[in-house]
Amino acid sequence: TELLSVSYQVGRTGAITPVANLKPVLLAGTTVKRASLHNEDIIKKLDLHDNDFVYVEKGGEIIPKIVGVNTEKRTLLQKPIEYIKNCPECGTELVKIEDQAIHFCPNELHCPPQVVGRMIHYVSRKALNIENLGGETIEQLYREKLIENPADFYTLTKEQLLPLERMAEKSAQNILDGIEKSKNIPFEKVLYGIGIKHVGETVAKKLVKNFSSIDELKNATLEELCQVEDIGMKIAVSITDFFQNPENILMIERLKSYGVQLAKGENTNEVLSNVLEGKTFLFTGKLSLFTREQAEEMVEKHNGKNISAVSKNLNYLVVGEKAGSKLKKAQDIGTITILDEQQFLDLIG
Repeated sequence: TELLSVSYQVGRTGAITPVANLKPVLLAGTTVKRASLHNEDIIKKLDLHDNDFVYVEKGGEIIPKIVGVNTEKRTLLQKPIEYIKNCPECGTELVKIEDQAIHFCPNELHCPPQVVGRMIHYVSRKALNIENLGGETIEQLYREKLIENPADFYTLTKEQLLPLERMAEKSAQNILDGIEKSKNIPFEKVLYGIGIKHVGETVAKKLVKNFSSIDELKNATLEELCQVEDIGMKIAVSITDFFQNPENILMIERLKSYGVQLAKGENTNEVLSNVLEGKTFLFTGKLSLFTREQAEEMVEKHNGKNISAVSKNLNYLVVGEKAGSKLKKAQDIGTITILDEQQFLDLIG
């Protein structure tokens, strides 16, 4: 089919993804109009030109990708696709990190998709878990200039929410209740929620074990950060960069003043027993007696360790309903103990 144009999407972390817009073509039961081009290297490798005729296939029968170009149909008037130099959303000059294939927009605090993405991340289930605040509502609040960073959620009023599209009295109240409830969310989830680059859930937990408040973390040196298990120079630099930005410091101070948990509570990371000491766990399938999050918390409270993949380092695989490839892999390895949910609870007493 014909390549009509290339557009560029900006993700939450500022990563730029080029997308091929195609003349609609029927492929394996659906009409395909777009295909990801991933990065500049792929565009160069394909030697893509304006209005080229391209070969499209579905990877794994699902995701459309361009696998080649029909150069015989190309004319002398067609020019090679030039990768953009500036962010399509905010105009900032793009940055390409040496050993990475992707371009980034460095304007993380003021580039609209990054700002909105950061706030969607903040309210997500694994972070502050603010219910009833979906992506569309956050986009609307941002467009109306009611919010610019996570601290602004705590200044919202019912009068500001009610004029929004599809917003009734009850939904507005639910949002405000959810925001109020988020003040009780523990420090490790808040740290994950504020969106420091490279600080995922696991890293946030490890940081909280070593630094009991956001101020301690802010004042930590690169050397002190690198002494924390699993934290290398890349993550350490990202953390210190975050705290060198005055806008981030202001946001943190505001979150503190609104009562968000930015220090370790007395019960955080309290170890109940050592029965799982030195043992590794992974949960798979649909769990019915507890959520995956509760399960992982139980492992930590009994001094065990959660890992993210089936390997020879795994001691226990706890399986719920419809467990699939992880269960098969564990059976193939042969040294992993497989438990159901009740057996796991029995194990920790």
